[in-house]
Amino acid sequence: MNEVVGRDDLLLLTLDTLRHDVAVELAAAGRLPHLTAHLPGGTWEKRHAPGNFTYASHQAMFAGFLPTPAGPGPHPRLFAARFAGSETTADRTFVFETPDLVSALAARGYRTVCIGGVGFFNKQGALGDVLPGYFQESHWEPEFSVASPTSFEAQVARAEKTVAELPRQQRLFLFLNASALHQPNWFHLPGATRETGDSRRTHAAALEYIDRHVGRLFSAMSSRRRCFAIVCSDHGTAYGDDGYTGHRLGHESVWTVPYGHFFLEPPT
Repeated sequence: MNEVVGRDDLLLLTLDTLRHDVAVELAAAGRLPHLTAHLPGGTWEKRHAPGNFTYASHQAMFAGFLPTPAGPGPHPRLFAARFAGSETTADRTFVFETPDLVSALAARGYRTVCIGGVGFFNKQGALGDVLPGYFQESHWEPEFSVASPTSFEAQVARAEKTVAELPRQQRLFLFLNASALHQPNWFHLPGATRETGDSRRTHAAALEYIDRHVGRLFSAMSSRRRCFAIVCSDHGTAYGDDGYTGHRLGHESVWTVPYGHFFLEPPT
């Protein structure tokens, strides 16, 4: 990462609330062609989330604690704040002196941009200002929210505009929190109604919706130079699993998340 940082653009795309099992099932069934085209081996890596709801998980990720590989560790990290005794900081880790990765990248000359999705990024109150406040530039509109059936398309359009407005030489760290998977997501499944509500099937339909549009985001982020992309969930969610519903709870459906990182190559 010490070679990547300063050379390539960076993308962190969190697919908010995405369950690992649903992501794996859809990838195996060929229902995520645009995502699996970039995932190493065409498959998601199984990892453990650093938090069981959006705020906690993103605070950890912005400090360098991305989802942890599910097997026994220790597992060297891509990014880490410098502190004594860290067992997951390795020679390849980008080590920063600031308390968070976002400000560290800004100090290295990156333009840091947040495109928010769920309520913790809506800037409509003190709590909704915290996570966007890490960034030099942040965007949120009602069209990006969990209530919008076209949220991801609107977010991608904002990302395309952001890239187009930057000077070509300016390095970019773009963070996008995709809200489409978070409840309510019933409107992504044809024939579903508000009364029938959300389910694993509507959750899966929301992921297919994201896949249909994610290619535009990848194209924009690799249009100027190579981009290192991290695509992952911040936590999962339960749909009646063992009697549990939702997240901010300690169930396998919440703690286990899909993860992938890869390079997006610029057009030749």
